[in-house]
Amino acid sequence: MDIFKRITEHRTEKELLAWTGTFAEYIDLVRKTPGLAKTAHSRVYEMIASQGINDQSGHKSYKFFNSEIFGLDRAIEKLVEEYFHSAARRLDVRKRILLLMGPVSGGKSTIVTMLKRGLEQFSKTDLGAVYAIKGCPMHEDPLHLIPQELRSEVERELGVRIEGTLCPSCQMRLKTEYNGCIEDVLVERVLISEEGRVGIGTFSPSDPKSQDIADLTGSIDFSTITEFGSESDPRAYRFDGELNKANRGIMEFQEMLKCDEKFLWNLLSLTQEGNFKAGRFALISADELIIAHTNETEYKSFIANKKNEALQSRMIVMPIPYNLRVSDEEKIYYKLIGQSDMSHIHIAPHSLRVAAIFSILTRLKETKKQGMDLVKKMRMYDGEVVEGYKEADLKEMQNEFIEEGMSGIDPRYVINRISSALIRQDLQCINALDVLRALKDGLDQHPSITKDERERYLNFISVARKEYDDIAKKEVQKAFVYSFEESAKTLFDNYLDNIEAYCNWGKIKDPLTGEEMDPDERLMRSIEEQIGISENAKKAFREEILIRISSYSRKGRKFDYSSHERLREAIEKKLFADLKDIVKITTSTKTPDERQLKKINDVTRQLIDEHGYCPVCANELLRYVGSLLNR
Repeated sequence: MDIFKRITEHRTEKELLAWTGTFAEYIDLVRKTPGLAKTAHSRVYEMIASQGINDQSGHKSYKFFNSEIFGLDRAIEKLVEEYFHSAARRLDVRKRILLLMGPVSGGKSTIVTMLKRGLEQFSKTDLGAVYAIKGCPMHEDPLHLIPQELRSEVERELGVRIEGTLCPSCQMRLKTEYNGCIEDVLVERVLISEEGRVGIGTFSPSDPKSQDIADLTGSIDFSTITEFGSESDPRAYRFDGELNKANRGIMEFQEMLKCDEKFLWNLLSLTQEGNFKAGRFALISADELIIAHTNETEYKSFIANKKNEALQSRMIVMPIPYNLRVSDEEKIYYKLIGQSDMSHIHIAPHSLRVAAIFSILTRLKETKKQGMDLVKKMRMYDGEVVEGYKEADLKEMQNEFIEEGMSGIDPRYVINRISSALIRQDLQCINALDVLRALKDGLDQHPSITKDERERYLNFISVARKEYDDIAKKEVQKAFVYSFEESAKTLFDNYLDNIEAYCNWGKIKDPLTGEEMDPDERLMRSIEEQIGISENAKKAFREEILIRISSYSRKGRKFDYSSHERLREAIEKKLFADLKDIVKITTSTKTPDERQLKKINDVTRQLIDEHGYCPVCANELLRYVGSLLNR
């Protein structure tokens, strides 16, 4: 890539977005595109919706968050629909502070960062274009120039709503620079930028004794007092506080509830009336989405203080729990490791999955549902089918505990422990056992867990180890079956021939001799028993398979061994069971003969080429599985 050519192209792209014209010309733009006059809340919602919305099983998934946020679909749906969408429709929730509340390292800051970065990019599109009075320190909505007495007529003509008043600076400039001729006031297109302090403000609490309210509302410019003669002259005031600069976009309060009270009370008027007090001026209008985040401990302390009731009533609290799906937890770890300088170290398949299993187990609550343990619950949450339970059981468990996911091991701890394992010695590769060992060693150093929690977490590490044992055995056994697909298809076709004959009271023909025979009950049962189909249930299961085949046929679809989840599992388990002895012998022999050595080399190659292993972790996996099978 020609770096400087790309820099030139980028500069040209920004120049093409520039627009400057009079207020009269801007009105023509609004007449053609009334959406230009949207509120900050509408702009944020349209930004999210423009990326695409998937509606599956009555739940909405927003593509905007898919690249960074994993496993929080329900929380994100509630956030977008109950706050952003409602606020975009000018419902009363837009007059509330949005407070994201959840455990540490749960994704709150990531959500806010995504909204800020997304708004920056959205302002570069036609749909998200933002126009402001040129030279206004608060990049104010040009429609504020319309006198109050004329607004109802203008609103009807343009199909827009006009809220707010001119800031003191623009009031002064309208008189001094434009002689009151609003049609001549210059308007420009602005690009939202946190770095440029346009449309995004960020406030972080610090020492209450040294932090000044001017950080929020701006301050007097004492160097110009002698020139303009009054502190109430807008030209002697710096409109550079975070609330000023966040106008038309997002105001982020980091760890909001740690702020001194005097900072929080400034928000009462801003949220309810859309204005705030600064210096010796009338109330200043501001159109901004106020979003804050805090942890659960800080929030409970805040609501316990009776003095905070007024502010509390002006908040919409959105719980952001930990992710509760193993597959999504893996994505979080891969994302975090990919952002580090350790991404060159090979991570053996399933290593991060084992860490994810441990993490999710620490976050789940024991359900009262009969026969359902945490491992089964974890699998159902991850989308797996658990025999004896239905979709209704899953929804019931998801609604059983409001606080589920608000406690447990956080992703940051897991990544810290994986990092310690990655940099230990000079590793080329890290496997699941290395990760589990690092997690276990780290529990002694974890500052906030009790002795009882430690024992509970050690038990979850043991459970994760057992889950890995099953995964490892299946991985090796699958690698031993070179023609796995072909073997599975052959066994599958044989099973279908037999159940069709069984259900139709017919015979099957021997492919070699042509002789007609009764269905092979022994073969059918050897497959069905792999997934716990009882003698009494076999007829119903076989009929279910034939019904599924008929349904596929009517729709013109091909029915293969993977088309029925439980049948696929049964076929695989049957093949694996037949191979167990050869796997056991080959992997555990200290001095393998030539045939066994060839088998080991072939399996190692299969693990490397098809399953994502490197030579180091492939050999370690074979040795480990050999020891498991010999126990």
